[in-house]
This record gives sequence, structure tokens and C-alpha cells, in this order.
Amino acid sequence: MNEASRPAPAGASKRPIVDGEFLFTDEDFRRVSAMLHADSGIHLPDSKATLVYSRLAKRLRGLGLRSFRDYCELIAGAEGTSERQAMLAALTTNVTRFFREPHHFDHLHDHLLPELIQEARSGGRVRLWSAGCSTGQEPYSIALTVLAAFPEVANHDFRILASDIDPVVLETAKAGVYGEDAIAAIPATMRKRWLEPASRGEWRMGQDVRDLIAFRELNLNGAWPIKGKFQAIFCRNVAIYFEEPTQARIWSRFGDLMTDKARLYIGHSERVNDDERFQSDGLTVYRLKRSRS
Repeated sequence: MNEASRPAPAGASKRPIVDGEFLFTDEDFRRVSAMLHADSGIHLPDSKATLVYSRLAKRLRGLGLRSFRDYCELIAGAEGTSERQAMLAALTTNVTRFFREPHHFDHLHDHLLPELIQEARSGGRVRLWSAGCSTGQEPYSIALTVLAAFPEVANHDFRILASDIDPVVLETAKAGVYGEDAIAAIPATMRKRWLEPASRGEWRMGQDVRDLIAFRELNLNGAWPIKGKFQAIFCRNVAIYFEEPTQARIWSRFGDLMTDKARLYIGHSERVNDDERFQSDGLTVYRLKRSRS
């Protein structure tokens, strides 16, 4: 039984578990946790109660609600669909930056792109996926890496899928506009060639960069309306929010969509525990095991 569905101790369900403006009980926390888990697969341990309160208290104020019990009733009902999506956005962590964990982009550039560029030039289809792309820094980092090695990529069948469960962060990603601090991690040569001024203190990804990427709303624990396979999948610092069975199921589904020579890039604190199917190809980089037949 997971934490979201475990019954509260006798007599504890009505007691406040966080001191604050709104009554927030163990029962409220478990209802929120259960709905978040059902919608996204994200697991909230009891230690996250204060975080849940702090992020959702703003929603209660904005809606004019008086308690978390009222909020739970709203999001559990048919009229609460949009607010349930807002709850998901509020509780999802979107920590990202350009060229985060740079060894992955070095690996992509040095080990995958030479062969993928040759494949594309020969008329082949090349697809990369940023799964859990947040506000877009990861797929844009992939696109910049590709453009640096393959400036004429637009003339070939070479594209990047970027997906996230949260439509709010996807709008930011699609716009491709970032402040000076955010783009500081992008090498100067890339900034000069593929970024353009947007407004004072902000920069926009150039058209060549944006044209490489298709942004889509997608729940990793739902249906994947995807055709074809990928030569690289980035899913970094996403699976840490899932329980182990959910992680294993997602790794397996990724494996089904990987070409024989594809790579799976995951976060620094994540592991793929499937020795029968995957093998390590560097620090937090995996590939499918070669068939012995």
C-alpha cells in the first residue's frame, strides 16, 4: 500500500498537521496525495506536507475557500477539472537550467551526433526526445548542441520532441524567451549565433532553434501517442518523483521506443535497475543491450 492510500492513524485525521491560515489535516494531505498520484504518478511522502500546504494555500486564497477540505471537495468534483490541473502545476517541481549536467551534452555531441548526422544526410529519420522538458532549457540545449555540429540540420529529417505534463510550463518553453541570468550557461558562440534580443534583459531562441523542436503535453504515466523510435531520450530528474514500480515501467516503455543504438540520459540521482535490458554507457547514460542471437 502506498503512502497516498494508507489510512491515517485513529484520531489523527482531523488534527492540523501544519500550523497556518487554513486547516490542513492528515486526511486532506492524503486526499491531495492520492489525486496527484492518480493524475501524474508523483509520490508525495508525509515529509512533503508542509510543501503541499505552502504551495496550495495561495490557491485557496485565490479561490476564496476556507479550508483544505473545501479545496479537496472542489478538485474531486466534475467542476474542479481546471483547478486540479492548477494543483498539479503548483506541486510540480520545475528546476532546470541550460546545459544542466553538461557531460550528457558532451556525450551526445561526441558519441551520438557523428553517426546521427551521417544517417540524416543519407536520408534517414532522426528523432530525439526531451521527456519532462519543463520550461524548455533542456530541449533548447539539445537543439543548440545539434546545430553547433550540424548547422544545416533544417534541410534533413531531424527533429526533437519536447514533452511535459504541465501546460503552463510548456507555454514558457514554446515562447523560448529567457533572462540574462538564465542564458549565462549557454556558450558565447552559441548565444551570438542562435539567440536574438527579445526585450530589455531578455533573449529569445532564434527561429532555427525553435523550428527543431515540437512541444507537446504528455503524461508519462498515461498514453503516449508516439509513432516511431528515438535515437536519444533525455528524461532527467523526473523519475525521482515516482515510486520504483512506476520508474521501472517508464524505463521499460522508453526501451520499447529506442533504436538499437539509442541512448537514455537520466538524472544524477537516478538509476535504471534493469540489467537484462539496459547497460551503462557512461555516467547516467544507458543503452539497450545488444542481442546475442
